[in-house]
Amino acid sequence: MTYTGRGSVRPHFVLVPMLLQGHTIPMADMACLLAERGAQVSFITTPVNAVRLAGFVADVEAACLAVRLVELRFPAAEFGLPDGCENMDMVQGKDLLLNFMEACAALREPLKAHLRHSAPCCIVSDKMQWWTGDVARELGVPRVTFNGYCGFSSLARYIINRDKVLEHVTDENKLITIQGFPTPLELTRPQCPGSLSFPGMEKIRDKIYEEELRCDGEVINSFRELETLYIESFEQMRRKKVWTIGPMCLRDSNTMAARGNKASMDEAQCLQWLDSMKPGSVIFVSFGSLACTIPQQLVELGLGLEASKKPFIWVIKAGAKFPEVEEWLADGFEERVKDRGMIIRGWAPQVMILWHQAIGGFMTHCGWNSTIEGICAGVPMITWPHFAEQFLNEKLVVDVLKTGVKVGVKGLTEWGNEQQEVMVTRDVVETSLSTLMDEGEAAEKLRVRAKDYAIKARRAFDEEGSSNNNIRLLIQEMGNTTNASG
Repeated sequence: MTYTGRGSVRPHFVLVPMLLQGHTIPMADMACLLAERGAQVSFITTPVNAVRLAGFVADVEAACLAVRLVELRFPAAEFGLPDGCENMDMVQGKDLLLNFMEACAALREPLKAHLRHSAPCCIVSDKMQWWTGDVARELGVPRVTFNGYCGFSSLARYIINRDKVLEHVTDENKLITIQGFPTPLELTRPQCPGSLSFPGMEKIRDKIYEEELRCDGEVINSFRELETLYIESFEQMRRKKVWTIGPMCLRDSNTMAARGNKASMDEAQCLQWLDSMKPGSVIFVSFGSLACTIPQQLVELGLGLEASKKPFIWVIKAGAKFPEVEEWLADGFEERVKDRGMIIRGWAPQVMILWHQAIGGFMTHCGWNSTIEGICAGVPMITWPHFAEQFLNEKLVVDVLKTGVKVGVKGLTEWGNEQQEVMVTRDVVETSLSTLMDEGEAAEKLRVRAKDYAIKARRAFDEEGSSNNNIRLLIQEMGNTTNASG
């Protein structure tokens, strides 16, 4: 499928992701979506992050896509960061997060210099990269923000920011009614996006919001059929175009099968283990790349998994940072569950695992990437939000889509705070697993609805699917701008 806009100028999109894995991955998928349909893409990154993107680059080259990685030097030392600290997941402690954000903003001039001679038609940048608005205005091109939230969470976040809902709320347990939301919505302060803060964040947050108001539209990693009411309400309230071009991990009907065929040795071992399990019998537990669960809570979660007697794959961050967790794992736990439990330390092939027929449920932190991947796989979920907009994603899954059950966590798991108490007991973990995985009418309804949304997700990328059409429209509209100015 190629670009068919006016004239002969090939639309050149510049993509600027936030330097954080959960934000970079969907934008890498977006780069492929645009290039597969005839656009040229420059993908802005830094040297350390470029190494992480080696697999992406190999895939792009194999498919002969017009995607070019542009590496800009990251000024870590100039902003008091350790050498090589070029991704937010490498920042040690909240006190350095402002330094990291300021270092990102210092990429403004290098990016501007690079783009002066490359004739971009549009800059698509993560909403956290607010400074790209200045670059776009100086170059005289549109800036479209990439919104890593779904429509439901985007709308709630916009209302909360616009109306300054949290400004005078001091009671952490008081339920706040979100006025203007199209369906009833109540949250406590910790459950609202923006509740996670660090020194200087308010100033950055204001700049992000100001630039969102000035942008020329938004791209969302969702699809119309999933949350029509909330996407349409968001578009009407923002009075800007919203292109839903997701699920970005689902570029075509063969993508998932192809990923499975390119399995590494670790992935092959995981596949072999899954192949030995009964269909729908395994619970997959993963809390993403940034969530940091305290050791005591990890132990309690593990004991709940053990008590459930269910087969499981558990992605766990332990290692040198949490030696007590490693000691606990080695002190009998791994031996006791070895016949029905697989523990993966660090990175895991999440999409491949979720799409395996053995997976019957997904215990997730409700980050949007993980949530949309679970939806695409047709897997019901146990929701365990930690921070940011994850409590809103939980409400979408449990209350609107009705494809999940809550584990019941109400408080914020603060990033970088290792002094928190256990929020979810082993008994609650065991009960939630039984609710989701056991036989019975309620659990079956969850599974049926989850499968139905997976079908709708795939249809969004049919020839006349909503997301497929939106990608074509985005390229056409920005390409026409290029030709009109050229």
